[in-house]
Amino acid sequence: MNRLRGTPVAPRTPVQQAALLVGAVFLLVGVLGFIPGITTDYDALKFAEHDSEAKLLGVFQVSVLHNLVHVLFGLAGLSMARSASAARSFLVVGGVIYLALWLYGLFIDHDSSANFIPVNTADNWLHFVLGVAMVALGVLLARRRRV
Repeated sequence: MNRLRGTPVAPRTPVQQAALLVGAVFLLVGVLGFIPGITTDYDALKFAEHDSEAKLLGVFQVSVLHNLVHVLFGLAGLSMARSASAARSFLVVGGVIYLALWLYGLFIDHDSSANFIPVNTADNWLHFVLGVAMVALGVLLARRRRV
């Protein structure tokens, strides 16, 4: 029961829990990208350029834009976790977006202005894993709920 209003609160479905967790992780990663020390070469952090040399955990190339996208994506996940259908949409559509970003990162020249996000090889493969995992969570957990 919701103690403030006295109305029952439905428990979160597995797909909602997954969207909440994924959203929280994205929000955390976005914030961590702005913390010197956790982000190496922080003084080289640029807004949206391929030559931003800042790296989250010393591995993943980031920029201000990259970090802001993670923060916004995280907030979207937290917000969309409120309903099962929105949570499923966040996971599936978000996963497809990350798979498209993976392909984008594979085909662009990382030293060109097309790499405005920016991404490096580590980012590319993380985007692939995230995309597959998010789509799988959205499809499998939503299907499981209906059975």
